[in-house]
Amino acid sequence: MSGKIVLHYFNGRGKMESIRWLLAAAGVEFEEVFLTKREQFEKLNNDGALMFNQVPLVEIDGMQLVQTKAILNYIAGKYNLYGKDLKERAMIDMYVEGLGDLMDLITILPILPPDNKQKQLAKIESKAKDRSLQLFEKALAHGQFLVGNQLSRADVLLLEITLMLQELFPEILSTFPKLQEFQGRMKAIPTISKFLQPGSARKNPPDEAYVKTIKEVLSHLFK
Repeated sequence: MSGKIVLHYFNGRGKMESIRWLLAAAGVEFEEVFLTKREQFEKLNNDGALMFNQVPLVEIDGMQLVQTKAILNYIAGKYNLYGKDLKERAMIDMYVEGLGDLMDLITILPILPPDNKQKQLAKIESKAKDRSLQLFEKALAHGQFLVGNQLSRADVLLLEITLMLQELFPEILSTFPKLQEFQGRMKAIPTISKFLQPGSARKNPPDEAYVKTIKEVLSHLFK
């Protein structure tokens, strides 16, 4: 195992994208190994790299980490994106868990049958506008960051999700000025600005090729 951080996943967003975002915000370089064939997944599994027979897989600090939340927790703690004490960490966790509910609805969208996508889009828009965005608009009235006086994983995730929501619903932030200001501040952070530039490791919205690859590599889940 090399000293570099290596991400094993598909060449697309999915559950790995938040990990890419967090590493990028921390200014940490990483390499990626893209899964394109079933045999790659089976080899990782047979070699014991996938404890729960799932990806994402991140090689970091001599470990093979799986389970997205565990990976994000480790990265946040390692790179000072997890608050200054336990109380701040608890607040960060609450925000992240709440945002995770919305992220799950968005992440599953590409693999849904066509007939279900419109219903899912309506569900995402309703949850975002009626609950999530109102909550975070109010939270940002108290300062530049969601928790304390420094950048945390909650801020990074909020930026990621609001940008994804704008891809689906371009005007969704029109009545949320604090969130718009927040986006502007976050985009001005040099490491995040770099990640938002063309040619970075940030992935494009999912397309049919991405979904086809997932279904081929993870064929055991789509039987």
